[in-house]
Amino acid sequence: MFLERTRCLKAAAQLSSQTVLLKEFRPLSSHGGTRRHFGTSRPLAAKVPPPRKHRERVDIPGLEMITYADRMHFVPGLTKPVSPRWERDYKDPRYYESPPAHEMPLFKGTPCYVFNQRTSALEGVRQALWLTKTKLIPHLPPQLLSLTANPANQIPDQDERVQNAIKHARFWDTTQVRPHKEKYSNTLLLNLLHLCATLQSSHPAIGRRIFSEKYSLAATWKRGEDRFQIRGQNGLLHNCMDPLPEVSGKQEVGDTVDHVLETLYPVSPTIDLQKVHVYKDEPNCTGFRGDYPYPHAHTLYFLEGADARCKLRPEQFRAKMLMFTFGNALVRAHKVYGSHPQHVLDCPITVQAVGTNGRIFQFMVLQLNTTDLSGDDGIKNQVWLEEDVELYDFAKVRPLIKKKQVKVPAGLTGYKPEVFNKFLALYLHGAV
Repeated sequence: MFLERTRCLKAAAQLSSQTVLLKEFRPLSSHGGTRRHFGTSRPLAAKVPPPRKHRERVDIPGLEMITYADRMHFVPGLTKPVSPRWERDYKDPRYYESPPAHEMPLFKGTPCYVFNQRTSALEGVRQALWLTKTKLIPHLPPQLLSLTANPANQIPDQDERVQNAIKHARFWDTTQVRPHKEKYSNTLLLNLLHLCATLQSSHPAIGRRIFSEKYSLAATWKRGEDRFQIRGQNGLLHNCMDPLPEVSGKQEVGDTVDHVLETLYPVSPTIDLQKVHVYKDEPNCTGFRGDYPYPHAHTLYFLEGADARCKLRPEQFRAKMLMFTFGNALVRAHKVYGSHPQHVLDCPITVQAVGTNGRIFQFMVLQLNTTDLSGDDGIKNQVWLEEDVELYDFAKVRPLIKKKQVKVPAGLTGYKPEVFNKFLALYLHGAV
C-alpha cells in the first residue's frame, strides 16, 4: 500500500513540473509580453560550458610520440597526429593572411606617428600647435570681420532668414519630438551655406568654388627627429580655383621668429598618435587628381558629432580642426614649392576651418608661412582661433518650467546675429 502511494506521488510531481514549465513559457498577454521568472530552483537558460584550456604541446628530443595517423581514425591512448599546413594553389581573399610587418616591402625601422580623424590628442590645441610649429592668435583677423560691415556684402532680410534656417533644422525637419544632434547640426550647416550662396549674383567669384566630401588626405613632415603624417577623411571641403589671399604681411610673418613654442614636458608630443612601421616615405596627396580644376582648399567644415563611433571633447575637436587644416595647406605647399623644406614661402598659403555641433561654432584661419618644421627656431606658422561662439541660446520644443515659472520659453531664443556675420565673412573671404 505504501509503495503504491509513493508511485502515485512521483507521477503527480512529474506532471506538475511539466505543467509549471509550460506555463512559464506561455505569453503573459496577447501583446507579446513574457512572464518574469523569480524562481531560484533551476534556470531556464542553458549553461554555457567553460572554455577549454589550451594544452601546450611538449616536444622531448629523442622521444617520438605514437599517433593514430596510420589507422586513419581516433584511438584512445594514442596522440593526435600533427598534419602539415595545407597551402592553396589559388588565391582566396576570404582566407588571406597578411605577412608579418617586418616582411612587408614598406617596412621601415624608423617609426612614423599618424594623426587620423579619430585621434584624440591628450593636450588638445597645445599639442597641435607644437606639432605644426604654429603661433596661436586668440581672435579672428580684423580685416576679415570688416567684410560684413558693408551692407552690399549682407543677405537681404539676413536675421530673419538665418532664424528660419535654425528653426528648420531644430523643429521642422523631423517627424519625431526633437531631432538628434547629428541630424540638426548637419541640416543647419547646409542651410547656412545655402544662404551664403545666394550672394553669388553680386559676387561672381563664389561661382568658382565647389564642395567636396569623403576625400582622403595624406601629408608628411618631420618635426625634430620624428616623422609625422596626417591621413584620413575629414569634413566637408570648399574648394576654389583661386587661392586665398594672405592674411598677415611680411612684417608680421617676420615677427614670428621671436615667438617661443610652448613645450609639453613631461608629456611626449607623440602621445595618442598611432605609431606605425609600415608606411610610404612621401605620401603627399590632396585626394584629387593633378588636373583637378579646383586645386585650392578654401574652408573645411567639421561636424562635432559626425562620427557616432568617435566622440571628441571640444579641446580635442579643435585640435583635429587645426591638424587637418594644416595638412591641406602643407600638401598644397608641397605641390607648389616641392617637398624640400622651405624656410619662408614666397606666397603663404591660407586655409580656413569652421566647426559646429549645431549651436556652438569654432572659427579658424591658418596661414602656412614655412615648411621647415624640423626645429623650434625660425619662422612660425600662424593660426587665428575663436572658440565656443554660440549662435543662439536655446531652441526648445517645449518650455522649461521650474517652480511654476517659465524659465526658457518654447521656440528659438537668444539669437546672436554677429556670429553669423563671422560665418559669412569667412565664406566671402577671397570673393570680395
